[in-house]
Amino acid sequence: MNETKKRILITRTDRLGDVVLSTAIPREIKKTYPDSFVAVLVRNYTVPVYENNPYVDAILTDDFTEETRSKTFWQKIKEIKQYNFTDALMLLPSERLTYMLFWAGIKNRIGVSRKLYQFLTFTKYVMRNFETLRSEADYCMDLAKKIGVESDNISSEIFLTNEEIKESAQLKEKWSAGNKKIVGIHSSSGNSAPNMPAEEYRNLAEKLIETGRYKVIITDQEVPDELQGIEDAEYINLPLRKLFVNIKAFDLLVSASTGPMHAAGALTVNTLSVFCTLNSCHPDLWGPKGNHAFFVLPDKEFCRVNCSDNPHYCSFNKESGINAEVLFRKINELKL
Repeated sequence: MNETKKRILITRTDRLGDVVLSTAIPREIKKTYPDSFVAVLVRNYTVPVYENNPYVDAILTDDFTEETRSKTFWQKIKEIKQYNFTDALMLLPSERLTYMLFWAGIKNRIGVSRKLYQFLTFTKYVMRNFETLRSEADYCMDLAKKIGVESDNISSEIFLTNEEIKESAQLKEKWSAGNKKIVGIHSSSGNSAPNMPAEEYRNLAEKLIETGRYKVIITDQEVPDELQGIEDAEYINLPLRKLFVNIKAFDLLVSASTGPMHAAGALTVNTLSVFCTLNSCHPDLWGPKGNHAFFVLPDKEFCRVNCSDNPHYCSFNKESGINAEVLFRKINELKL
């Protein structure tokens, strides 16, 4: 093995949207270091994000329970050590990951902020400055810049196979019969972001269908009761990779700030997303990258009066300025 060749591990062991926003990094690393070996460490359920990615040479996973935490810790160290990584970028550092990469013998390890366990393991770090809002993908790229990457291209990418592209084209042909535009609706957010009530998503779906110009696809894995049984809507509940194939056929995905929204961005599918004005969940920080992305935010007066500073407990009621009628008008304005 050429000892000067970089062997880089990128770790992102959290949710779908976060992993999608990390997909620019392998691409930009390969542009800077064409002969480098690049691997990612993710959770099992987000592996499909990196499947068929031409810039990723290996996909590692780390899933554990409280019962298997100790056993898998040393197993993972042994697995990681075999790759002889020269660098590790911890996009979301944790104590477990920090010690694993330390004991795996990776010399150059970079994390975020400055935790005690990072200090004890001589881990380098970058600080985040939230005074100026930047994309999460930008913050992730900061770590790549610490190993010599010079790029501001943070567009997300998910790569479909030729067969998947063909399947998606067939779905688009079927759903667009009668010259209809295909609108996906993902009504749930797993309480990860402020969201519109489910009944408003139903109202939106029915308004779109009533025009005769739109084909509506409901993408929730667990469809809320309020969205059940919408006449002429189609419901899909698919494994993640199949979901990507279906989303690629859409003309637009409507949702809150969710993983499917980021997947649509990485597939260059238009998105219309409801977002909060708080810095911690603002579209400047959590908007998708790689597509034409459109946002609807609540009225400032509504937020001034009702904001609890906790986005997990926010629901955009009709007084917020976010409802089915507002989104319906916005979709028509987009001229898909």
